[in-house]
Amino acid sequence: MRTPPGWPDDVEDILAGDLAAVLGLPTASGGVVLSAITTFGLRDRAAGTVGFTTSLGMGRKLERLAADPRAAILFHTRQHGTSREPGLVLVQGTATVAVPRGGQRADLARRFDSYTGPSPHGRFWDRWLRVYKDVRVVVTVRATRILWWPTGSADEAPEVLGTPLPEPAEPQKPPHDAGTPRFPVARVHRATRLRHQLLGVTLADGMPLILPVDAAAPTPAGLDLTVPGSGLLPGGGRRAGYLAHDFHPQLMGLRSAAHTGWLRADGSSLRWTPHTRLAFVSPRNRNLSLLGSGLAARVGYRTAVKQQKHDILKYAQDAPAS
Repeated sequence: MRTPPGWPDDVEDILAGDLAAVLGLPTASGGVVLSAITTFGLRDRAAGTVGFTTSLGMGRKLERLAADPRAAILFHTRQHGTSREPGLVLVQGTATVAVPRGGQRADLARRFDSYTGPSPHGRFWDRWLRVYKDVRVVVTVRATRILWWPTGSADEAPEVLGTPLPEPAEPQKPPHDAGTPRFPVARVHRATRLRHQLLGVTLADGMPLILPVDAAAPTPAGLDLTVPGSGLLPGGGRRAGYLAHDFHPQLMGLRSAAHTGWLRADGSSLRWTPHTRLAFVSPRNRNLSLLGSGLAARVGYRTAVKQQKHDILKYAQDAPAS
């Protein structure tokens, strides 16, 4: 695969300035799990890499990456960020995970405060947030393909940097009761009120494809979706992830609802049936939000240690104690 040697200035501005992005990771069954992340502007244009950081106490992403390092990051919103470029950028590539050391750890702390606002300090806060802020790894995605929609509209064919797009993927074998909702459609539909809605599937080469959803309407069997018509979405049935999210400045008041399910694409008709759901809501108050994040990270990390989860602990040997 060819690695893009770089990208245009417009793309660089988006990668540096977006406050939130969406990560897509493939599942063992051929689907995609989507989650909202912040990349803190981590990128290297000369090396063709884009990164993000995650706490070891919230290690589900790391477990998935250990099973399959293919990943995609979609930069789809300028909301509360610094970039004003209209483009839509999807970075696809292979991820590696490393513990930050020395100056990189200090740089992450600086970026953390720059993008999400300064955190409180003191004996309580420094200990409470240690796992959330300090026991972290950096995930670096080396781009093999970048899809760029300069105008921000996925109705148009994207510019492709790097490896050409594969032929359309064949339909997948449906699981048992693929078209039967396993989670209430009405509850999923409530999440469509959130500002950003995305759909994720795998391409024929296994790379996640993430596209914005323009509209969704509920039916007894699922959601009827309207997806931009650039022709990238393969036809037939397949596993697909769905994410709705929204956030306020400095990522406060984050609301996210991530689902897995079954997508049936017949021409212009798209019906997605929900199977699972993982929702997250954080308060707009900074201290309350940090209390919750600190608690979740501490509990997650201690659970990983207790259960001896290799996928997390192999990165934790040099991390600060919790």
